[in-house]
Amino acid sequence: MAKQKHNVLTGGMILITLGVLIYLSKAEIYPFRQTWPILLIVVGICTLIQRVKDVGGWFITIVGVLFLITEFYGFELYKLSQYVLPAVLVLIGVYILVRRRKHDS
Repeated sequence: MAKQKHNVLTGGMILITLGVLIYLSKAEIYPFRQTWPILLIVVGICTLIQRVKDVGGWFITIVGVLFLITEFYGFELYKLSQYVLPAVLVLIGVYILVRRRKHDS
């Protein structure tokens, strides 16, 4: 029953966020191409509300924040991501596998 409540929370928050972002785009306040990372942040936060220790939730939230910074401030994240992003993905993958192996033992 609790999982169903979290799914409703996540789905509701995503729909509200999407509606607000589309409204901002149609009202020509902020174009959608600049605000879409907010959807990633909302999904990540909703995941973290369910389980604070969820690595995926933290990853989605951080990626959303990085993309949002890139969109608003023009920070050239792609230059840094050529080397850092693959390394981070590998480290997260190893962490998940090691953690899963400890739980299986």
